[in-house]
Amino acid sequence: MEFIVSKDNETFKKIKKLKTKKYRDLEKMFIAEGIKFLDFNKIPEIIVISEKIKDEENIQNRLNKFDCKKIVINEKLFSQLTSQENSQGIIIVYKSEEPSTDKMSDNIIVLNKISDPGNLGTIIRVADSAGFKDILITKGSVDHYNEKVVRSSMGSIFNINIYYIEETELVKFLKTKQYNIISTALESDSVPYTDMCLLEKNAIIFGNEGNGIEASILKESDQKIIIPIYGTAESLNVAMASGIILYEIRNKIIKRGK
Repeated sequence: MEFIVSKDNETFKKIKKLKTKKYRDLEKMFIAEGIKFLDFNKIPEIIVISEKIKDEENIQNRLNKFDCKKIVINEKLFSQLTSQENSQGIIIVYKSEEPSTDKMSDNIIVLNKISDPGNLGTIIRVADSAGFKDILITKGSVDHYNEKVVRSSMGSIFNINIYYIEETELVKFLKTKQYNIISTALESDSVPYTDMCLLEKNAIIFGNEGNGIEASILKESDQKIIIPIYGTAESLNVAMASGIILYEIRNKIIKRGK
């Protein structure tokens, strides 16, 4: 393993820059933090180890399975890379993926201007749990390689294909691909989510935490659905709502034998 002691080290500076979206896009790399990421099979580009944990047997055993660059840095340098108050001392650099929209599945998730990284990470995790493979995100949403998104996904980010599209191109794209457009909306003509009608190809849209789905997208939707509120809560968090609806869709797919 290589020991780095200077903030002027080129590798250290490169990793530090990956905390910004601009540099992640440029380098086609992103970072993840936490010992848990050593349990996944995705091959890292670089593993950064805090000097205080480098000799722990549990860490060494996990590191040995990866044939990649490994660097050890002191606590002062590590504090400039970590995004957590109580870091576990592991940061991993991965290559980012750019999947092709030509291979999208018949049932996809669409996210319209999701802004909170914790919500996006949780939705990715829920999508993976419910057996979905593709998420289409309108530009202007939080970056899915944001550190908090990656952490909140709990590794599911490696199992989901994620694409970005201009909001103005979304409806045209979905209609060209012949998706049944189902939007979640607090509208008077929305039907309970349990009554949604699935076709051969379906795109379920979730909107911004505060403003919901853009009006121009709602207007072109084939269906609008809602989760009924039986108590006094005003609404549900978008990540929680996605879990309820995505599992309902999965159950409907299972029942029709697909």
